[in-house]
Amino acid sequence: MATIKSYTSLEQSKKLAEILPLESADMVYVNYIDLKGDEHYVIDFRNNQPFYEYDINAWSLAALLGVLDFPSLTQNKEDEWEVCVFDHDNDNYIEKTADNPVDACVAMIEKLHELNLL
Repeated sequence: MATIKSYTSLEQSKKLAEILPLESADMVYVNYIDLKGDEHYVIDFRNNQPFYEYDINAWSLAALLGVLDFPSLTQNKEDEWEVCVFDHDNDNYIEKTADNPVDACVAMIEKLHELNLL
């Protein structure tokens, strides 16, 4: 059984930070430099506000679902996760699938942004 992600990756968080209101994030990747001078990011579940300019907002699955307008999230017969939202402007459904629910939600948010529906 595949591991299910519970929050956005660093790369997804960077993309979503350009699309979503930062207040919708419920955690943050904290940037720090170790004693060797190497840069690292660590997820902070307790905080949703970046403290330093290099910190990056992140979203849990719950926060991603909260951004979407009445989403449906299901696992299909192929074990893919499918998120579906209703497009009221065009009177149809928009669906996105991925191997895990976080990736499906991120794909949906990117699609809705592309269609100017978010």
